[in-house]
Amino acid sequence: MEYIKTDIDGVWIIEPKVFNDPRGYFFEAWKQSEFDEHIGKHVEFVQDNESKSSYGVLRGLHYQKGEYSQAKLVRVIKGRVLDVAVDLRKSSPTFGKHVKVELSEQNKRQLFIPRGFAHGFLVLSDEAIFTYKVDNVYAPQHEASIRWNDETIGIEWGIAQDAVLTSDKDLRGASLSEADVFE
Repeated sequence: MEYIKTDIDGVWIIEPKVFNDPRGYFFEAWKQSEFDEHIGKHVEFVQDNESKSSYGVLRGLHYQKGEYSQAKLVRVIKGRVLDVAVDLRKSSPTFGKHVKVELSEQNKRQLFIPRGFAHGFLVLSDEAIFTYKVDNVYAPQHEASIRWNDETIGIEWGIAQDAVLTSDKDLRGASLSEADVFE
């Protein structure tokens, strides 16, 4: 696998080596020792999650606060998404900045998002199956979200705002200036 640093410290794009032949393909999607070596620390994932969404569905920008914060390793099994991580670490020189990357069944890229970030994705294909590993359990009493269209963050999602489908909960997300952030 190739580990590609992004402009924000701690966020990595991971590109697997894919072996294709007439039968299909094979690749290693996860290898603990290699991951730890490249990321520079041990991350112990405790739960895998999967979602299915249709075109225009935007999930995010989500995070969990305090001791329930989560690191995530995300990828797309079917379809194509625009995936975004927003730095919520107050002491970071990139606080409020974001990384966005297209993840798809074709490119098989993964994105590692450390603790201290909000995360979201927009489905760009007719349908997408999205999967992610997390290093902490889901704790609904500690969840939070930032509005996907917060002007301070300025994410260019690439589709018209009226084409976005999101949950009522996500529509009520805080602005970056109002959000609970990480020290």
